[in-house]
Amino acid sequence: MTKVTSRAIRILLALALAVLGTVGAVSAATAAPSATAGAALPASATPAAAAQASCGDTSSFHVVPLSSLPPEATDTVRLIRRGGPYPYPQDGTVFSNREGILPSCPSGYYHEYTVKTPGSPDRGARRIVTGDGGEYFYTGDHYASFVVVDINA
Repeated sequence: MTKVTSRAIRILLALALAVLGTVGAVSAATAAPSATAGAALPASATPAAAAQASCGDTSSFHVVPLSSLPPEATDTVRLIRRGGPYPYPQDGTVFSNREGILPSCPSGYYHEYTVKTPGSPDRGARRIVTGDGGEYFYTGDHYASFVVVDINA
């Protein structure tokens, strides 16, 4: 019985470490430079602490309040929370993270939504990408960089 209990404890400990991102997590050194490359961040940007993907580490991303983003981002978040209807057929589709900037998560984990750009003849470059763990990411440069969005601020 002691041998089984000891093994169960070791398995639970390994699982807890994996969930916390210390085992098999995306390297912060890999994510940090890409997360903010070429993007001007608001003065209120701070390192992410609360927005944590269940499948990867978001701690190297800056967190910005929703109120600091273009007002159209707030409109998009409202639509996401309501479940639509969305202005573009691509909204709500799976975001595959081909750029590899967001934490590496299983296919289907992320979904993308258009943040309208006034005056743009097409969807423009701005997007909100959501994660199944409740994360919200914003890109203003068509996936070249991301920040974590605090949708309650």
